[in-house]
Amino acid sequence: MTYLADLFIDGVWRPGSSGERFDVVDPSDLTVIERFAIATEADCMAAVDAAAAAQESWAATAPRERSELLRAAYEVLTDEVEVFAEVMVRENGKSWADAMAEANYAKEFFRWFAEEAVRVPGDYRLSPGGDKRIVVDRQPIGVSLLITPWNFPAAMATRKLAPALAAGCTTILKPARETPLTAAYMVEVLRRVGVPRGVVNLVTPVPTGPLVAKMIARPEVRKLSFTGSTEVGRDLLRECAETVVSASMELGGNAPVIVLPGADLELTIEGALQAKMRNGGSACTAANRFYVHDSLHDAFVERFSAALADYSVGPGLDRANRLGALVSVAERDKVADLVTTAVAEGATVVRGGTSHEGGAFYEATLLTGVAHGSSINATEIFGPVTAVVRYTDVDEAVRMANDTIYGLMAYVFGEEREALSVARRLEAGMIAVNRGVVSDPAAPFGGVKQSGLGREGSSEGILEFLEEKYIALTA
Repeated sequence: MTYLADLFIDGVWRPGSSGERFDVVDPSDLTVIERFAIATEADCMAAVDAAAAAQESWAATAPRERSELLRAAYEVLTDEVEVFAEVMVRENGKSWADAMAEANYAKEFFRWFAEEAVRVPGDYRLSPGGDKRIVVDRQPIGVSLLITPWNFPAAMATRKLAPALAAGCTTILKPARETPLTAAYMVEVLRRVGVPRGVVNLVTPVPTGPLVAKMIARPEVRKLSFTGSTEVGRDLLRECAETVVSASMELGGNAPVIVLPGADLELTIEGALQAKMRNGGSACTAANRFYVHDSLHDAFVERFSAALADYSVGPGLDRANRLGALVSVAERDKVADLVTTAVAEGATVVRGGTSHEGGAFYEATLLTGVAHGSSINATEIFGPVTAVVRYTDVDEAVRMANDTIYGLMAYVFGEEREALSVARRLEAGMIAVNRGVVSDPAAPFGGVKQSGLGREGSSEGILEFLEEKYIALTA
């Protein structure tokens, strides 16, 4: 399979101005699969220039025309869904099933926002005093810098690109250095369906932080949409403050799972496996802290451990494997160190707990005897490790679940009325009750506390790329 590995600026694929490149590694066997172009400061500024030059005409493009381009991209990605998935498997390492699930999820954002593009709301009303007509219009915010992570290289990009383009904003996409090939493939699809020059640009700057800051500092850039760690998000918010750039932030998580007394154990195991093992645990929404009531603890551990035995580990291109590689050896070693520290702090390894040589593989792992507030309990694991805390009092479980700076995702399993009552008490932007997955293009995605600002998806997603303008008319 051949890959696009250049920058995309003003409608043209081109190498970086320095001619230098970085390695893109297949984490399943640690081979270099491509060498991607490095973007210099000149390249990044050229991307901003191109987006700025195209902004006025793209904003003036009829909503139906923008809609049909997005719909066309959806159709291409539907036809090429296995190609789409294979790119992700090769550079990210995830299993084939996870890659196909992401490919199908990612393309849905193009379809959803193709429909939202023609439904941007406004307002027209008489003022209470009767002296004026109040007209509220919504207009594109302008050039938008979109920064995406490596764990969902397709879905995080389409979840930003689709609403920005639907709203009439031109874009600069900056993917993670681990996974630029997926981004390049999607940008090429947009080029193929006829998105005009300058409307979509792709850069991979090195050094990343300083060059991203220079792009944010450009007065033409009016929007930053970022998905990544809370630590980096804080730094970017400081950069945005200098020029008062509108910022949407989807940041870190530390999702709790509360298993209530009386929970249906079969339903709970099924949902908990989805919540933990989807994408190999490398998800900001992944179940991270399991609080299991004493009455169900032993049965839960036994059945969960047995279920993990079915998670064969190996290269994602072997479709029989349910668990692929982590994105890099460094990520694998970080997960392994968390497990080692957890054991030193008193946890017991019930299953797994080992790395595989030859690739960035880590076995599906289950820990018990984990203490609330311990290292692994307070850290976003980002790997296939389940850490179980035993509890006896529901109020205490809620307190422990909320005892974090994060508030992205939470899960509750139990009798529906009690589970819904607990869900209302949890400090999270999204809560799953008796299910393991909540993500949907039609639902608002985002967190509270230090897990983010704003929402992606749903009808709210396009509003992040629009500004309200009030026009007063004589009554």
